[in-house]
Amino acid sequence: MWYRVLVDRAHFEKLVEEALGTLPDRFASRLENVSILVEDWATPEQLAKVNLKDPHRLLGLYEGIPLTERPRGYYGVLPDRITIFRIPIEEMSSTDDDIRSQVRKTVMHELGHYFGMDERRLRRTDGGS
Repeated sequence: MWYRVLVDRAHFEKLVEEALGTLPDRFASRLENVSILVEDWATPEQLAKVNLKDPHRLLGLYEGIPLTERPRGYYGVLPDRITIFRIPIEEMSSTDDDIRSQVRKTVMHELGHYFGMDERRLRRTDGGS
């Protein structure tokens, strides 16, 4: 039998912070002008950006200009955003460890976009997920 694990928002946000804490220093030191947010669901606009209709299928989203595409003098702009969607991750998780693992995987995937990796390369890195 399958059980969905529910965690409160504060605990989920701590899991996101924990995942960020595992980022190697050579990458962590390059994070700038990016906000990492937790939301329950993707908005219709966010779903449209990735050509999805079902909010259950979107676990995270990077919105911005990847580091590899930023022009010289890139400053004075609003931060890029990485949003991690809590409920879809909870829905696919049956244990606390499942949630922790999926949060980490999703955070790292979206950070990969920030660092300039395309979806195809990230899927190979993620092991096809």
